[in-house]
Amino acid sequence: MSKVEIYTSPFCGFCHRAKHLLGQKNVTYDEVDVMMDGKRKREMVERAGGRTSVPQIFIDGEHIGGCDELFALDDAGKLDEKLSAAG
Repeated sequence: MSKVEIYTSPFCGFCHRAKHLLGQKNVTYDEVDVMMDGKRKREMVERAGGRTSVPQIFIDGEHIGGCDELFALDDAGKLDEKLSAAG
């Protein structure tokens, strides 16, 4: 199973949608609350190429993007393949 990381904040509806989709696929993920840790927010922005919005999602270190990009991957039938890759 791939390693999934998701940077979130508690009151973010897009974060909840992304986590719900991952949960439906029985994916475990490391969640980082950027609202509570400014250092981790800076880390997210650097890793995400300057993006400051949440969620920011990474699969095996590859930046996927936010909620819309995660759902687009799923709609294109490519998310399951990424998630099942050896991580």
